[in-house]
Amino acid sequence: MSQIITLTTDFGLQDHYVSTMKAVILGIAPNVRLVDISHQIPPQDVMAGAWVVKNAASYFPDGTIHLVVIDPGVGTNRIPVALQIGNQFFVGPDNGVFSLIADENEYKACQLTDRSYWGKNTSNTFHGRDIFAPVAAHLANGVALNKIGKPVEKLVTYRWATPISDKDGIQGWIVHIDRFGNLISNIPEELIRNLDLARRMKIYVGNTILHELVKSYGYVEDGEPAAYIGSSGMLEIAINKGNACEMLGVHKGAQISIVLQK
Repeated sequence: MSQIITLTTDFGLQDHYVSTMKAVILGIAPNVRLVDISHQIPPQDVMAGAWVVKNAASYFPDGTIHLVVIDPGVGTNRIPVALQIGNQFFVGPDNGVFSLIADENEYKACQLTDRSYWGKNTSNTFHGRDIFAPVAAHLANGVALNKIGKPVEKLVTYRWATPISDKDGIQGWIVHIDRFGNLISNIPEELIRNLDLARRMKIYVGNTILHELVKSYGYVEDGEPAAYIGSSGMLEIAINKGNACEMLGVHKGAQISIVLQK
């Protein structure tokens, strides 16, 4: 079976960057299968990349190599790394982009110090092409993780604020906005299920108040807001056939609160 390498970047599709990385990979490991997770991560948004990779990676088979390049610190002293979580591998900058998945799983990591697995020439601004893509290809060819660099005990990690809860409700924050403008919070389903849902509920986000959780945005009228548990297991706010970010004027970092009525 062919090895899989996924690609997640903030490069977009206008320029040559993605195709050049693919060309480098295929030059080293011509039989790999390349799968694009996303190239529309907002520019330099490390935590958006971390969120997308976390939610996609677990669905790929054992042996998959995830190449992740959201790298605003390229050319600085941030280090290039590869890590193994279970039977999957991740390659990219040690800048927090692996925060969410590494925080939830045990990992082995190494700094990419062996230049024999890099490209022939290394630019200061395109390590996706010159370091990360070649290393991912060599891993696909069977090179062991401990051969490509020296061990790293702890990666750079960032954490979103933890939601605050008590018997009268939960306070959280919007941590991600998807392509449809859906507002994804840091409030997990299990925290909501611990509330006394027999009490009347108000959900506050921006200047909007919602009074219930529904199964999906299709359970409200067109143009109306809906609160529901999304596919990531988190509380989300959407507009049925609309863009919640734009229509509600709510952006990443905004507060979202569930308040139970007395």
